[in-house]
Amino acid sequence: MHGLATGTARATGIGPRTGAALVFGSSAAVLVVELVALRLMAPYVGLTMEMNTMVIGIALSAIATGSWAGGLAADVMAPRRALGPLLVLSGVVVAATPTLVRLVGAADGELALFVGGSCLFAPAALLTAVTPMVTKLLLVDLDATGTVVGRLSGIGTAGGIVGTVLTGFVLISVVPVSVILLALGALLLVTGVLVDASLRDRRRGRQALVAAVLVGGGVTGSAAVPSGCDAETRYHCASVVDDPDRESGRTLVLDGLRHSYVDLDDPEHLEYPYVRAIASLVDTAYPEGEALDAYHLGAGGLSLPTYLEAVRPGSTGVVSEIDPGVIDVDRELLGVATGEHLEVRVEDGRIGLRRIATGSRDLVVGDAFGGVSVPWHLTTREAAADIRRVLRPGGVYAVNVIDHGEAAFARAAVATLLAKFAHVAVAAEPGAFDGTGGGNFVAAASDTAFDTAAWSGRVAERGGDWRVVDGAALDAWIGDARVLTDDFAPVDQLLTPYPRRG
Repeated sequence: MHGLATGTARATGIGPRTGAALVFGSSAAVLVVELVALRLMAPYVGLTMEMNTMVIGIALSAIATGSWAGGLAADVMAPRRALGPLLVLSGVVVAATPTLVRLVGAADGELALFVGGSCLFAPAALLTAVTPMVTKLLLVDLDATGTVVGRLSGIGTAGGIVGTVLTGFVLISVVPVSVILLALGALLLVTGVLVDASLRDRRRGRQALVAAVLVGGGVTGSAAVPSGCDAETRYHCASVVDDPDRESGRTLVLDGLRHSYVDLDDPEHLEYPYVRAIASLVDTAYPEGEALDAYHLGAGGLSLPTYLEAVRPGSTGVVSEIDPGVIDVDRELLGVATGEHLEVRVEDGRIGLRRIATGSRDLVVGDAFGGVSVPWHLTTREAAADIRRVLRPGGVYAVNVIDHGEAAFARAAVATLLAKFAHVAVAAEPGAFDGTGGGNFVAAASDTAFDTAAWSGRVAERGGDWRVVDGAALDAWIGDARVLTDDFAPVDQLLTPYPRRG
């Protein structure tokens, strides 16, 4: 059998090691494309549970299609003639993906989703078809079918694992997503040309020339179509936009959504109504000028921590932010100074919360978002219990959430706070409570009752018309909303969709 396998390898130009390398590499490439596709499309369609599910579904559909179609094709055509073109064509599509998505994304987010999904499906299906093609080439003895198929299946799975780990832990954190796709496309193209030349025993000069022109066009196009990012961080496309009406005003935009407004010259200037609502809560909950020890879940532009430092000298802050790139943007483009007075920790908020000492904080502020929603594990009863643990007696937890219409998520989030705190109040625009509007809801929780009249009065002094609700009115608004737990928190499904803002 060994002699037959060697003879067949010589006849086809592929041996077990080469075949294994092709299966490993093509499987790894599928997972690289899947993970990078999420990152590439996020600025145009958002980054939600539904978005993640859709991309995973497209990838799995492509894998299923590629396996089925590749196996069928391997039985009706010579696999050695198909392997090279499969790799070349997948490389061309991968390399062209950044250009295509960015060209259509700025004009139409839904079209960007369709184009991005197509660019994910096509190379994933083509690359998955490599495995049945290689399997057919290496099957030289029916008695060894199980061994060959099982070995290649294991190698393909290992390739997928390596592609996932390499992309998630290394590539996305150090290389822009467009560079990842362009480099992968070029690698697939070169590999396809070499494989095709080897298996056909002749140089494919014309094919290589055409492919090179296509990839060169993709590279040129991607360079010509800007990403719109000042920085591609591990999780976001981040940009800082100048305010045309305020010379020192800057807006931090993450994946197409405005997250923070910072005045470079005046930290006491609070542009967004929800930030003014939180500041007004703090103003009325503590004596004027009293220094506070605060903990912040999510950094954004660090506008609230710097405001607290300005109006309450001696205050200290600890911030948990999962994306180190956002912190870099804050320091380099927004001029935020961090240090002992404002300690920034790069970590998941739930993990960071556990590191805060019991009874050590006067104030906890929740303003963390993944796309349009608060990360689900920061909304649960268990998270609320941990927040209550770190607060001193009389301490306040203020959290910003966004919802619209019936506000099913916002009501559930507030119901969850009531399960752990004796007193809860919510501030929002009047229409948010009757289902005719929506937007930001600022929920406040404490073991001490709030002076809601003073809170709403301070909001009005800042030019806002927000309504503050607590007690029976709040209970009526919450209705039968379910308490969120670590075991059940369908945050993305509860959210009411809203128009994306640039």
